[in-house]
Amino acid sequence: MRVIRIIFLCSIFIGIGCKSEKEKEEKITKGVVTEIKTVSFKYWTWITADPSKSKEEYEAEFKKYKENGIDAVLINTLADTEVLRKLTPLATKEGLEVHAWMFTMNRPGDEIALQHPEWYAVSKEGKSCYDTRPYVEYYQWLCPTRKESRDHILGLVENLAKVEGITSVHLDYIRYSDIFLPIGLLPKYNLIQDEELPEFDFCYCDVCLETFEKEHHKNPKEVKNTAIDMEWKQFRLNQIKRVVDEAYDIAHKYDKKLTAAVFPYPEMADHMVRQRWDKWNIDEVLPMIYHNFYNEEVDWIGFATKQGLKDLEGKQTKLHTGIYLPPMSAEDVSKAIQLAKDNGASGISFFDGNAITEEQFEAIKLSKE
Repeated sequence: MRVIRIIFLCSIFIGIGCKSEKEKEEKITKGVVTEIKTVSFKYWTWITADPSKSKEEYEAEFKKYKENGIDAVLINTLADTEVLRKLTPLATKEGLEVHAWMFTMNRPGDEIALQHPEWYAVSKEGKSCYDTRPYVEYYQWLCPTRKESRDHILGLVENLAKVEGITSVHLDYIRYSDIFLPIGLLPKYNLIQDEELPEFDFCYCDVCLETFEKEHHKNPKEVKNTAIDMEWKQFRLNQIKRVVDEAYDIAHKYDKKLTAAVFPYPEMADHMVRQRWDKWNIDEVLPMIYHNFYNEEVDWIGFATKQGLKDLEGKQTKLHTGIYLPPMSAEDVSKAIQLAKDNGASGISFFDGNAITEEQFEAIKLSKE
């Protein structure tokens, strides 16, 4: 889980055209074509644009990432395309791929959405995320079934996909709110979650109930135990899948990829947040295998990576292991990178760029030699 961050910044302009994945990528800048090698194991980092940083500070930051082994940056601009257009050439100039990271179903502070209270997801208790937020104040989840809220999200995807120079639109929070928190986070919220609790169970808005009842001839609110109603669970998995599949078509219309930050492996994601990412049309996934959130040891990173890839067998989707850096030593980072490689990942991503220590950078750089 990630805590919300803010954004803004700087200037310049460039375009990237993505070509063959296997052999090369052609970078096209003002008519000049240069060829760069495609890395076989990619190193990513998530970052959030910061309004206080200058152009020069960003140039130095991107240069540092590249010099220390990072290949791609996922930039959160709160879906602000102008900020993305300013930052993208600064990063690509240093040889970094740029991926437009956006909050998807969770849209905290979305000024357009806030004008439409009916767009928000409703809990089994009947409370809307518009004014009653589960867990934290920045949890403002939209309903994926309602056409208007879905179209709003897909419009944001399209605007980002139009930005020249980016490689993908990157979906985060592409799920429902947590029905179960990671076990390591429960003490923070003074919670016990041995069963599905109604205040954390979404979405029971009128559109979801009516659509489901039309398909399955029953009302979930009248079901004695919705936790074991597989049709109701599958219905919600399908609503998220539809958003992803439609976003995939939009991204590809503009010759961009679609990528996503997801929960550690599909069965776990299904159980915790109604997210079955092995069923999606998507180019690349970055599972957030934050072992300490689950009270697991570092070697769990290898297990979850392997499990995710097993679930993706037969699909073209690539998997890049995501790790949470703050509690990790440089030795742990080295081990995590090797576990991702040994278990078949196509790369590894670090959350987040500003948290990477000099010792961790050294571990990252050494792992590429």
